[in-house]
Amino acid sequence: MIDGDALIPMVVCSTMFAMVFGIVYLYRRERMAMIERGMDPRNYKPKVHNYNTLKWGLLLIGAGLGLFLAFILDHTWLTSMDYDSKHNPSVYFALIAIFGGAGLLISHLVERKDMPINQD
Repeated sequence: MIDGDALIPMVVCSTMFAMVFGIVYLYRRERMAMIERGMDPRNYKPKVHNYNTLKWGLLLIGAGLGLFLAFILDHTWLTSMDYDSKHNPSVYFALIAIFGGAGLLISHLVERKDMPINQD
């Protein structure tokens, strides 16, 4: 019988192999589809704006605001309500998720406003 310690490396190795195989397969399939349509895959570069810095910046600002607000709530309002524990980790996680999601939503709205409209 195989124990759990020997099973983990086998699962990790097979998962990594499947991921690399899938990426290479999809890359080659995309290139073949471009060739079939008469496009030159070497000259194809999609015109996409790169909003990664905006997305990461707003996500981190939102997470920081959520963490700060959770700290303020935990040390002022929640301690006066006679909770048993000193710290409330659920408040921290919830506010980080809410404000981080709000940052990603703002990033999406900015990206969507800058996208061209397809008029067929």
